[in-house]
Amino acid sequence: MQLYSKNHQSDHDEDIEKEFQAMLDDARSAYVIPKQAFDNYRVKRGLREADGSGVTAGVTRIGNVHGYVMSEGDKCPDTGRLEYRGYEIATLVNNFVKEDRFGFEECAFLLFFGHLPTEQELNEFNELLAAYRRLPPRFTEDIIMKAPSRSIMNKMASATLSLYSYDDNPDDTSLENMLHQSMELVARLPVIAAQSYAVYQNAFNDKSLNIHNPKDNLTTAENFLRVLRPDKSYTKEEARLLDLCLAVHAEHGGGNCSTFTCRVLSSSGTDTYSAISAAIGALKGPRHGGANIKVQEMFDCIKENVVNIKDDGEVAAFLLKILNGEAYDGSGLIYGMGHAIYTKSDPRAEMLKTYAKKLAFEKGYGDDFELLEKIERITPELFRAYKGVDKDMCANVDLYSGLVYRMLDIPVEMYTPLFAIARVAGWCAHRMEEYCTSNKIIRPAYKCIAKPRDYQSLSDRY
Repeated sequence: MQLYSKNHQSDHDEDIEKEFQAMLDDARSAYVIPKQAFDNYRVKRGLREADGSGVTAGVTRIGNVHGYVMSEGDKCPDTGRLEYRGYEIATLVNNFVKEDRFGFEECAFLLFFGHLPTEQELNEFNELLAAYRRLPPRFTEDIIMKAPSRSIMNKMASATLSLYSYDDNPDDTSLENMLHQSMELVARLPVIAAQSYAVYQNAFNDKSLNIHNPKDNLTTAENFLRVLRPDKSYTKEEARLLDLCLAVHAEHGGGNCSTFTCRVLSSSGTDTYSAISAAIGALKGPRHGGANIKVQEMFDCIKENVVNIKDDGEVAAFLLKILNGEAYDGSGLIYGMGHAIYTKSDPRAEMLKTYAKKLAFEKGYGDDFELLEKIERITPELFRAYKGVDKDMCANVDLYSGLVYRMLDIPVEMYTPLFAIARVAGWCAHRMEEYCTSNKIIRPAYKCIAKPRDYQSLSDRY
């Protein structure tokens, strides 16, 4: 580990590096907790029970994630269900697809207001989003362009915080004001993300800078593609598939890491921009929203190293190498498989798989799609044999979302930002619910196991 960059080297760098390494050794010992301590004090690591189910930390009417049932104390696998305000996501998606409509805005309305909108209410909601979609004057120049970032997620987080400075009443936590701020964030975050990518491409990849603005008569999915692409072009089919991705990612219960982060900050009484910025930071992590990027990297690794991807035996042999930590990133994880809640099926993965299949074969990704299906089919049995456990495992949404984004020519840097663009609707709904109903700061306990020590003066320390 280098303490200084090469641009700041001096004659004393070697000595300084040795001193830093000595400090680093001290730091390593300072952050060690014996594994048995968690068991001794009955700590629910990750706020999870021993069987993997989550510790109940709150009550919500917004979203429900169902993947198992408890029977006589045992966790029993069940078909996965995801509900927005009591409506199954499959029902919502199938109906707006059948009616040839975009659905993300309808899902956002449902999450915010608790009921499905009438046609007039949906039109009015869309008009409000269109009015809010334009960024404040000079926001693009002053906030997005002046400090390019290699991480679009970090840029989205900092830009969200910056919106505080453009709000005449940012700390007002009345429901009226939080609704106003929430609709603005749903409308503006796609534009911020797409423009941030354009600046990133210009600053770090020497690409021409194309900054586009949204149009009032377009949906969230259409505007995102318009602002993202240099030529502003997209097909109806592409926009509909992206809209489907946004709809199925909009909400996932109160216990997922980023939503819980938003609720924790909201419980303190802080402003909307701080709470949503923190949620973006939580989603960025590879154990959460960043997992879809890991799936695509793993997928490419499989294609590069398996001679015949149509051969089940060859694919299974390489997947076993991944499980053994001998291939890909050495983690022993097959990304895109398994979920903390879902056991038999992830309804989001099923939706994407169903509606993306036709486009996959039309755009020449048929072999890739079939390889994903093969991974989904082979992995559960392989995992059971490898681990020696009888455990249900299903594909999660990340297994298919990356391929969908690839088919839409969306750059990998935008995979997790798209997750945030969708999930901000759920975050804002949970923020408002937490603020309006709980009225108590979230403050779990931590058991301190440090022993009391006597103070020594500086001259007596060795």
